[in-house]
Amino acid sequence: MQGTTPSRPRILLADDHTIVLEGLRRVLEPECEIVGTAMDGRALLAASEQLKPDVVVADISMPLLNGIDAVRQLRKSARNVRVVFLTMHADVSYAAQALEVGGAGYVLKSSAADELLTAIREVMRGHNYVTPALSTPVLEALGKRGPRPEENAEALTGRQREVLQLVAEGKTLKEIAGILHVSPRTVEFHKYRIMEQLGLRSTGELTQYAIRHGIVGT
Repeated sequence: MQGTTPSRPRILLADDHTIVLEGLRRVLEPECEIVGTAMDGRALLAASEQLKPDVVVADISMPLLNGIDAVRQLRKSARNVRVVFLTMHADVSYAAQALEVGGAGYVLKSSAADELLTAIREVMRGHNYVTPALSTPVLEALGKRGPRPEENAEALTGRQREVLQLVAEGKTLKEIAGILHVSPRTVEFHKYRIMEQLGLRSTGELTQYAIRHGIVGT
């Protein structure tokens, strides 16, 4: 529902590059209150729970939990927060997926700085914003999308996607168990089920799959 737009929306920034976070802060602070920053998807979830921002500005490619999956989880507990993805991925499939999981904005890092401010203003008014170069093809893609689990990994559960990303990032079973607060045996079971479900035979194939489907960055 649309309502009165706060004069200075409270923003949480999420990107795994310090220089990007510093640049975003300089761009946004004249109009926005920066309430916090996060450098991975798990930190994004924790900070959002603690700080209750109006808008999260998040990259897609982040360690431990990518932006898409982080927002997928975020929408379950923070339905009112608006999310603007700020990414290098000028790809219609990424943008369509970002909107499907609950994103309200999609802006390219190659865009002019004031476009991000435009996106934040729009999502605070209750509108969606997609960078103009992608807006028409994204709408067309959303209209045509159907279930394609073999192509976009949507057949995997949320926990399986988490395990897949961490395996692809080179984490050991023990390290993954510590991050997810489960036993190494449980992680091993999830890894086995993922490989069986996707028809993959090695950790290398899991990694290539995760890269191909945007679960981890290259």
